[in-house]
Amino acid sequence: MQSTVNKIENEIKRRRRGRIYFADDFTPFGTSEAIKKALLRFEKSGMLIRLAHGIYLYPSIDKRLGLGVLYPSVEDVAKEIARRDKARIVPTGLYALNVLGLSTQVPANIVYLTDGAPRKIKIYSQSLTFKHVVPKKLAYKSEILMLIVSALTEIGEQRVTDSDINIVKKALLNERKENIQKDLKLAPIWIRNIIQKII
Repeated sequence: MQSTVNKIENEIKRRRRGRIYFADDFTPFGTSEAIKKALLRFEKSGMLIRLAHGIYLYPSIDKRLGLGVLYPSVEDVAKEIARRDKARIVPTGLYALNVLGLSTQVPANIVYLTDGAPRKIKIYSQSLTFKHVVPKKLAYKSEILMLIVSALTEIGEQRVTDSDINIVKKALLNERKENIQKDLKLAPIWIRNIIQKII
């Protein structure tokens, strides 16, 4: 009969490198204490890299370019947390501006709105915060429009420039107009007016 260590090792090795794992992923393979010990063992051996409490990376190594371990971005980690929690997320604040290309500034505290559980974790030298909001605020079908609404809200109605609007226009180029129109009713009126002029 396989031990918890062997079961977890087999599960990890049959998946692709670069994959992010959560301690909870291995619940079927043993007790929480046995899983904790196995993950600590894999971390010490270098098979796994601990990104944050309960979050691990099965590292992918770029030998061709000699870059060593390829680490996921904070955004990749956030998306994996959302996938696990079956939650929707959208960047907010300065990070929303950065993702959309409205700012080159990368904040030390990256904030996402979510309809899942609120939490704060440390990833690399940055903190990753999930703020719970009512599901209606994240009910957009179009992810890019949801991001645009978040970014423009951060800028504020009186401070949106023509340059900002041009960047928003480019971001919407590949989005179907009917999808945008369906989602516009969820946006604040002043943002709705900007988007309608663009499309």
